[in-house]
Amino acid sequence: MTGYIDVQQHMIPADYARWLREHGIHAAGGRELPEWSPALALELMDRQGIAAAALSVSMPGVHLGDGADAATMARTVNEYGAKLAQAHPGRFGLLATLTLPDVDAAVAEAAHALDELAADGVIVLANSRGLYLGDPALDPLMTALDDRAAVVLVHPADLPGPAVPGIPPFAADFLLDTTRAAFNLVRHDVPRRFPHIRFILAHAGGFLPYAAHRLALAVFAETGRDLDHILDDFAGFYFDTALSASPAALPSLLAFAKPGHVLYASDWPFVPELAVSYFNGHLQNSAQDTTDIGHCNARPLFPRLSEARR
Repeated sequence: MTGYIDVQQHMIPADYARWLREHGIHAAGGRELPEWSPALALELMDRQGIAAAALSVSMPGVHLGDGADAATMARTVNEYGAKLAQAHPGRFGLLATLTLPDVDAAVAEAAHALDELAADGVIVLANSRGLYLGDPALDPLMTALDDRAAVVLVHPADLPGPAVPGIPPFAADFLLDTTRAAFNLVRHDVPRRFPHIRFILAHAGGFLPYAAHRLALAVFAETGRDLDHILDDFAGFYFDTALSASPAALPSLLAFAKPGHVLYASDWPFVPELAVSYFNGHLQNSAQDTTDIGHCNARPLFPRLSEARR
């Protein structure tokens, strides 16, 4: 049977995990760094009906305050991911890591990853040390990505402010961070100025599908742009189902997103297999035809994985 194409599955190469711990990072978004290996990933995929996965490095990414260090680690993880995709054709793809907020280095790494390593796209954080997607300072990177019609997975990061005690960032802050990025992208007219970029918003776009009209009115009040165009831009993002294929969230997402713009995602290994199975079950038991969500919608975005079979 045809299996899922997973657009948000993470890799934690040993060199990267060691580097994080050397910098005092033992948890990401409130979750301890999980065990990961290509073999464990393939075993999980087989158990959960995942035919192929576009692998990426999750937050905190590679920029921890030292630009040169970030460039070195970005190249390390991207070359690792490219070799892994070559070793497992049809099973693994690569969303390359960039060096934001260092824009010049990010442009260079995007070009290397997409042109030389044959990466399937890139992953960027909603905010990189307080610099949100949509900021005009990122226009050189948007130009490079638009020139390549790149797939861009937008993943949340820690908010640029103190966390609330007792509320882990992954539980609520991540959703706000993605919503802020989507708002800022549309506020600065990025989807229309760079129309060839295919943005995927992680975790069903945070709060965006449910607050889109409220957000659109705020953009309208500031910019005076056509309200229908603003809403169309919000609905024109792609959205993944990681932690979001629930009976409450999925119908709202499908009612809001443009047809063909909802994609399957597991968020493993930061989301444990029990939760992956839980949301897979809700997806399979929903009243929706999940064939498109499961794999058909992803195939035009990920041609290398388009023939994946389980």
